[in-house]
Amino acid sequence: MKTKRVLMSLSGVIICAVSVGLFKHAALGVDPFQSLMSGLNALIPISFGTLYAIVNLLLLAFALLTDRHNVGIATAINLFFLGYVTEFTLEQLQILMPVMSLPIRVVSLLIAIVVLCFGSSLYMTADLGVSPYDAVAIALTEKWKLGKFKYCRAGTDIVCVIIGIVVFLISGGAPKEIPTIAGVGTIITAFFMGPLIEFFNVKVARPLLKTETETPQNTARQ
Repeated sequence: MKTKRVLMSLSGVIICAVSVGLFKHAALGVDPFQSLMSGLNALIPISFGTLYAIVNLLLLAFALLTDRHNVGIATAINLFFLGYVTEFTLEQLQILMPVMSLPIRVVSLLIAIVVLCFGSSLYMTADLGVSPYDAVAIALTEKWKLGKFKYCRAGTDIVCVIIGIVVFLISGGAPKEIPTIAGVGTIITAFFMGPLIEFFNVKVARPLLKTETETPQNTARQ
């Protein structure tokens, strides 16, 4: 069962990384944390994968100092794989579709949302740790008692978007380009993904954890 959970975590993170590449290529807004990463990537002249790992190492250090029980195998998978897979996916999409019309960008955004929810479902259901960014809001909620999780997470998301926009503008980005990193995709990922993730939880992720060796009693408890 542990092997299956590891595979689900690995697959989930890779699928999420592919979805982020789709989000970035659609240029209609990315999730709040990726808004921050997009702003930093515009300012700091290193590859996105390396930058993602560095930023998440800093967040991981915070998580380890405050509430390390949320750190697990999935945390490491997220740290070392997501940024580089995202970078590779975006490069391939830019080669395949260097120019996209608005309707195609909208379709790409919708596909990205579905793919992200599917990957998130696998990764979350495996329950082998959370991403360093997720661990921050959990620590603010459970360790520092600053409020309910949904409010702490909303606060960290808002901070990420604001910093991402500011850094993007400082790097020389044009104000009219802001919706490419903080747009409709950002709003959807921040507030409206829950039902679709739960759909994949029920239809795909949870059934994947069931095995033929489970007894009826064990299955009933699940």
